[in-house]
Amino acid sequence: MAKEIDLTDGDIRALNTVLQRRDGNNHTDFVVDNPMGRHAVAAGLTDDVAVTIKGHVGYYCAGMNQNASVTVEGNAGVGCAENMMSGTVRVTGDCSQSAGATGHGGLLVVEGNASSRCGISMKGIDIVVKGSVGHNSAFMAQAGNLVICGDADDGLGDSIYEAVIYVKGEAKGLGADCIEKDMTDDHRAKLKDLLDRAGVTEDPAAFRRYGSARKLYNFKIDNVGAY
Repeated sequence: MAKEIDLTDGDIRALNTVLQRRDGNNHTDFVVDNPMGRHAVAAGLTDDVAVTIKGHVGYYCAGMNQNASVTVEGNAGVGCAENMMSGTVRVTGDCSQSAGATGHGGLLVVEGNASSRCGISMKGIDIVVKGSVGHNSAFMAQAGNLVICGDADDGLGDSIYEAVIYVKGEAKGLGADCIEKDMTDDHRAKLKDLLDRAGVTEDPAAFRRYGSARKLYNFKIDNVGAY
């Protein structure tokens, strides 16, 4: 049976101590009631536990997550799953800016829309957004996959490295060094696996793939005046 925690008193430190099991408890399932948009809920989890948050959360929910499975039944503020290492974070509503920022691993699923800079500087995380994303998503993305089932705003993949972006809808504008690339059977198979893991029913054949043109990797003397 899940351990229920009422966050009406707003004591985030006490909540995260329990969820991180630093108080010695051995629960593996938790339910957090009345989060009321508070920040840093379920941050820094390292154990294989399941946490369901019944409501909206503020900044940095599930930040630095390792191993845990966190579900937000509502919307999430800035930096949800920021610097995530492993595990799964699912948001049933929308995410604000910088969802999955700097994430090294694991899976972030946004069932609604994600705002600007989704997946900024991602370093291995997989992000699946059922809706659309805002401007400069996957900015400086280094590794991992960003799947967008809706549309992408301006600056998609600006200064991208080796991350891969899949878009079903319209990409309004690509950032510096981001180009459309061929979609092979291998890419479609990888995308299907990502969609299946996220529990999203979409046809991989309907997506386009974007990545780095690799023209920003090396210094060019012709561009010295721009440095």
